Amino acid sequence: MTSQLNGSVLKAFKILDLFAAGQSELTAKETADALGINMITAHRFLHTLVHAGALRVTSRGVFRLGCMFADLGERVLHDGNLPILLQPILDQLARDTGEACMATTFDRDMAVCIAKALPDRPLYVDIRIGSRLDAFCTAHGKLWLAYMTADDQDRYFKNAEMTRMTDHTVTDINALKAELATIRKQGFATNNGEREHDIYAIAVPILTKHGNMISAFSVFGASPALLEAGNATLSHLNSAAQSAQDVLFQKP
Repeated sequence: MTSQLNGSVLKAFKILDLFAAGQSELTAKETADALGINMITAHRFLHTLVHAGALRVTSRGVFRLGCMFADLGERVLHDGNLPILLQPILDQLARDTGEACMATTFDRDMAVCIAKALPDRPLYVDIRIGSRLDAFCTAHGKLWLAYMTADDQDRYFKNAEMTRMTDHTVTDINALKAELATIRKQGFATNNGEREHDIYAIAVPILTKHGNMISAFSVFGASPALLEAGNATLSHLNSAAQSAQDVLFQKP
């Protein structure tokens, strides 16, 4: 298999990966230093990527990502393939936990259910695919907010109508921002009956290797035991999220 790989293509993607790691622009010297190649080779790779539309030159010797990636990113997220890839993992998660599970994306300030799996028992909480969940009072929504940039969070809170849904709904912006910081640090979010009475949930992110959130899994139901510290639910969720990341990024 290794003999079928093209080293130049792999090196070009390593250059693009520098941008994914948080770099907004690159020079040939920075590229050469990062990849351990000489300046002539770095120049050749960078200008080849410009010619292909993957990079653009903003000033002499400075390179940024080309606009083609905006279109490609949208296609990846909206080509309908994500739910198909996640469904088998969700099905296993429902078997492992005995509770309903779902996956979401984020659209227009709300989490959107794109896939679900139901437990094999007579009574359970259900949700429709396509359901839109308020960001400030659901496990999925708070998780998406927690992984936003500070500017995107501020934009959300500027426009959000934070209506109290239950006695547990948090509507104070400062208190919610503090909770979001905790969520980002601990890597999971909970819903303690904040949107609907007696509905509980715990959610974890599905991340790129650079920590960008592209989806999320949750387990939800009518039992407050879902949120008890030390139960196996969070462990099953984290394992499922890791499996999703392995599938999405082709990790063997």
